[in-house]
Amino acid sequence: MSAADLLFHPDLLARYSVHGPRYTSYPTALQFRDDFDLSDYVRAASDSGAALTDLSLYFHIPFCDTVCFYCGCNKVITKNRSRARPYLAQLKRELALQAALFDTARPVSQLHWGGGTPTFLSPDEMTELMIATREHFTLRPDDEGEFSIEIDPREASAATIAHLRALGFNRLSLGVQDLDPVVQRAVNRIQPLGLTVDVMQAARATGFQSISVDLIYGLPHQSVAQFGRTLDAVLALAPDRLSVFGYAHMPHLFKMQRQIDPAALPSPETRLALLKLVVEKLTEAGYVYIGMDHFALPTDELAHAQVQGTLHRNFQGYSTRADCDLIGFGASSIGKIGDVYAQNAKDLSTYGAAIETGRLAITRGLRLNADDRLRRDVITALMCNLKLNFDEYEAAYGIRFPAAFAPELARLRELERDGLVMRTCNGLEVLPAGRMLVRNIAMVFDRYLDGAQRSERFSRTV
Repeated sequence: MSAADLLFHPDLLARYSVHGPRYTSYPTALQFRDDFDLSDYVRAASDSGAALTDLSLYFHIPFCDTVCFYCGCNKVITKNRSRARPYLAQLKRELALQAALFDTARPVSQLHWGGGTPTFLSPDEMTELMIATREHFTLRPDDEGEFSIEIDPREASAATIAHLRALGFNRLSLGVQDLDPVVQRAVNRIQPLGLTVDVMQAARATGFQSISVDLIYGLPHQSVAQFGRTLDAVLALAPDRLSVFGYAHMPHLFKMQRQIDPAALPSPETRLALLKLVVEKLTEAGYVYIGMDHFALPTDELAHAQVQGTLHRNFQGYSTRADCDLIGFGASSIGKIGDVYAQNAKDLSTYGAAIETGRLAITRGLRLNADDRLRRDVITALMCNLKLNFDEYEAAYGIRFPAAFAPELARLRELERDGLVMRTCNGLEVLPAGRMLVRNIAMVFDRYLDGAQRSERFSRTV
């Protein structure tokens, strides 16, 4: 039986396709409070140095030259490049404000620029931001750190890639989505294959250690034959990782999605066939299914981390560093310090007003209680390592797992009967048929979910 046959069970995928979180955090951002006490964040930052863990830094660059109709990110659409200058000044001030709260001798082993389009910044502005980052924080050497940036190939030349490598970036994530011209026009993202090829060749020539490509299935006018051609073209480029996301059409949340004709979207049957094609082609090409939407070559550090049990999940998706405190910079960015989540203001004016008056721009957040921490650990283990050992949680939290989670274990019985998960003598193991439905398994342990909230705010699990 092939790897695709073990993973892909269309009857189960269709039956378990429900709305649910992606668990980039637990509790999810829906539980963040507007009356969050900023002193909880300051206290967590002060206490975090005792943990002797590395730091992770995330910078949100919200600007885009053009809008992609499918996008649900926090973004500002503008062709006015001068808008980056005041935002850059605010990021530099925020770096100083955040650095004052932390022991900045703690090494930074992860750094990520996301967006928006980070290369909306000019080369000089990108240099400024990286210099300011190094002035306030201690970045690990190139061979020890994971320093990544999201790239729109329409906004990056070979010179851009070389400049980013010189600044210290060693990993790239390239947005492609689909190579078919009809699909590209429908989502307002015209991107010939040659642009992606040029960026990948430049990245390899300048020594980037890992290249990831993002694709989306479920976009308007996609068919199995058409998307197969996109997959073949991308696989010929041999990226180290692929993220193949299912498009979530939620125009009530994301206004630009109203530009997409819902009649042009693939039927549920075609959407499932597209996912099957993805799994077949990528596993046949030698990629390891990490989980959710992620595939990686066996040589990639994501695959290594999963084997070693060090895979983690945070607000950027899967990560190889499980124990970092994450500091968020820029509008809408989210940080995680110990047991505290904190999110900056989403709109530029509110964010900028706070920073320019010498205040942190955090407007929402959550301090986890003991139950949150326990469930976060359980859900993270399921999402990343695909198994639970009850002894670990009993020792760490002073509980008897079967008693503490008796209702959850009872709800899991249906999933056990369907072959998604197996109860072992002292734990749980996600079976191959359950790997593509790991969100459904994790949802059993989420005490905050309710049906109305799920349908309005979360994408489908398949």
